[in-house]
Order: sequence, then structure tokens, then C-alpha cells
Amino acid sequence: MVNLEWYRTFKSVYKNGNFSLAAKELFISQPAVSQQISMLEAHVGYKLFNRKSKGVEPTEYAKLLNNLIIEALDRLENVENGFRAKAFNANRLISIGISKHLMLSLGSALVSKFEFIDFSFHENDALFELVNSKKLDFAVVTKQYDTFDTIQKKVGEIKQVIIGSNTIDASELKSSIKTKDFSAIENWLNDQKWFSHNAQIPHIKLFWLHVFNKKRPSMIPNYIIPSEYEMIEMLSKNSGIAVVWDVNAKHFIQEKKIQLLWKSKQMPATDVFLLSGKNDNLSTIFEKIEVELKRVLG
Repeated sequence: MVNLEWYRTFKSVYKNGNFSLAAKELFISQPAVSQQISMLEAHVGYKLFNRKSKGVEPTEYAKLLNNLIIEALDRLENVENGFRAKAFNANRLISIGISKHLMLSLGSALVSKFEFIDFSFHENDALFELVNSKKLDFAVVTKQYDTFDTIQKKVGEIKQVIIGSNTIDASELKSSIKTKDFSAIENWLNDQKWFSHNAQIPHIKLFWLHVFNKKRPSMIPNYIIPSEYEMIEMLSKNSGIAVVWDVNAKHFIQEKKIQLLWKSKQMPATDVFLLSGKNDNLSTIFEKIEVELKRVLG
């Protein structure tokens, strides 16, 4: 039976013209090189190399054999290298940046897909700078960037919605939403206890701007919890309302821990992107992360 290693050794000796150099290139001993060449010669029935004072010289049959196998051997080695690269990519430590508010809903979905992940928390512009400077492999962002050195693909959309604890009677609110009585809606919302992940209430301001056409809502947050997901968890065990990303509220609503109060059509969706530097070694991982994020956001 033909041994592929014989041909690999033959290729190295033919290229280097020296058993010692071939041994170094293949990370095997010189006697092992000599033995494999002898076995190949016995298999093909021809002498392949003539010894010289410095190295070896290929015979005419060796030149013919080289022409016959070199292309096929190169293709096989490329396939082998490709498999090694994929195996490396599957098991290497990857660094992913993400907003702390999306970590548990999006970031945690990647944990089951990779062996090693180093997560870090930053917001959009800081995440872009870290990826662009190759300090992060990937980032999940909600803002589009256009540069030569990065790759960015949309993986889905998220939308801000109003949620409330199950202790709240929302019948009055639902009635006002149905009749589009925005004054009554706003008055009802202003009377509630509010949870926010930020004292500047950015989500609430954005909701008021798009839905009520007002830059500043009149309420102030009662409770400020700096992680949106943990804020929802706390809200579910108490009484109050909040404006949150729908992806964060999704499983809480499905498990009936909270109630969806309002998903306004006036509130636009926000695109979510996967960002990475241009690096062929990361392309397979990029595709794997992209598929998983699309699954979660789908």
C-alpha cells in the first residue's frame, strides 16, 4: 500500500536536494527520511536519488515522478491545512465585545457554540475602535460603520417596547392605546413607577420622541439598575414599568414573568450588526456567530 508520507518526504528531498534539510522541514530524523525514500524506491522499482558529496541529485525517474505527483500532493496538503485551520478556529480563544445590556440575550447564546470566549463590555464607538485596532476579534453593535479594514453584516433588528410587572392593571392603558388617546396614555405612564438602566433615561427619551413627538418625558426613574437585563429581572419581582429592548424582554414575557404593555408602531426598529476586522482566519468563526445571532434575533 502507498504511504502518503513517502511522497511528502520525496517532495521535500526533491525540493531541498538534501536529506538533512528535508528532515528539518518535516520535523523527523534523517534516518527516517532515508528509510522512507528507500521504501518508496522499493515500491516504484526505481532509484530516485543519487548521493553526491553535498546532498542528493534526483534521477530522471524522480523528475518524472515529481511531475506526476506534485500537483495532486499540493492539493492534498492544501486540504489538510484547511482542516487544521478550521480545527484551530473552532478551539481558539476569541474576543467578543458587546453592550452589557445585550450580553445575556445575545452574548450568552454564543457560549454553547464556542469553547473559549473572552467577553468585554463597551458601547458602539468604543467597540468599533477596539475591532478596528485589532484589539477585539468581533463586536456586536447597533450602529453602522464604513471603513476599509472592517467587515460588518446585519444580523437582525431590535425594538424598544414598554413592559410592566404582572402586578399592574394595564386595562386602562390598553383601552387608551386602542383609541389612540395619546394624552391619556402619557398620563397613565407618568403615574407609574419607572425602572431604568441609566439615569439619563435614553430609552425612555427615544420612545417619547418617536411616539409622543416630545424630546423630554416628564417622569423621573424610581429605580436605576445599570444592566438592562438584570433590571428586567428585578422589575419582574416588584412593581413598575420600563422601556427595554424587545430581545431582552422576550423570554420573560414567554415565561409570563412580566407583561408586554405596548409595542408601538411609531417606534422604529434598530439594526444589529456583527463587526470584525478583515482576517481570513476569522471568516469561519464570523459565519458561525452570524448564524447564531440571526437565530436569536429571528
